[in-house]
Amino acid sequence: MARPLRLEYEGAFYHVTSRGNERHNIFFDQRDYFKFKEYLSEAVDKFGFNLHAFALMTNHYHLIVETPESNLSKIMHYLNSSYSTYTNIKRKRCGHLFQGRFKSIVVDTDTYLLELSRYVHLNPVRAHLVAKPSDYAHSSYRTYIGSEKATFVTTSTILGMLSSVPREARKKYGTFVDSVTEVEQASPLTNLYGGIILGRTNFIKDALSRIEVHRLEREETSYRKALSASELASDVLSAVGLMFQMSPDALKEKGQNEFKKKILYILKRRTSATNHEIGEIVGMSGVAVAKAYQRFVRDVITNSRLREEIEELEAKLSRVKG
Repeated sequence: MARPLRLEYEGAFYHVTSRGNERHNIFFDQRDYFKFKEYLSEAVDKFGFNLHAFALMTNHYHLIVETPESNLSKIMHYLNSSYSTYTNIKRKRCGHLFQGRFKSIVVDTDTYLLELSRYVHLNPVRAHLVAKPSDYAHSSYRTYIGSEKATFVTTSTILGMLSSVPREARKKYGTFVDSVTEVEQASPLTNLYGGIILGRTNFIKDALSRIEVHRLEREETSYRKALSASELASDVLSAVGLMFQMSPDALKEKGQNEFKKKILYILKRRTSATNHEIGEIVGMSGVAVAKAYQRFVRDVITNSRLREEIEELEAKLSRVKG
């Protein structure tokens, strides 16, 4: 089974989740929640990371973590192994408490951190455990609005995005979170790249540059194609727009068939975009993209003039991008 790549570096922010084995409970009574929070506090002291938010649910938990050192795996090993040992001894059980490896997503703080904290704090509401996030005792939300204190939680970074005055920031944060409790909040995690990166184009490119090539050569790595792509589709399209003074919608117009084939060929070769995603760009179905690409590959092999045109186009695009 393919495994998600673990991306660790100094100064990274992560959204971390860990679930119970076979989605079974990991917290069985109130004491368990408090014990896990004790381990969280100890881990902050022991490993020197910043815990920006958390929500402990019945069969899983969410954390937003910042690692000044490149040590996320050590942190999570300590947390999950310590709590597993505690639970197994307390309940006279054996075997795995957690379901495989924890999941971590690298987060672009400028774009997603504030929204992600709201998503984490609204988990108990979405699960219908409480009506309001302030009613839930086992998340960091009460610390954010000032009704409770947890010294192991760092609130200044996220609250500072709303106001430099702590009291005003807490009030604004409460309003920010409560504003969507009555409606379904769209998950910010739907915008993931490669299964492990949440951010804008420049952030994604920076994160990709940190991945060691030999780690992507493993067949079992999830999203291997996306994480090893030499370029992003948005980069190629931006270069096309600059080079030909063409809007994104122009690629979908009729009469651009030969040009479309060249662009979809480049997108297939140099990016991780799927047939469906490329189809949305050029105004074709995913099936049509797959067939057009196969035919075009054969044409490039047999037609030296076409091959030269493609090489020239790629060279021009690279110069525009550079």
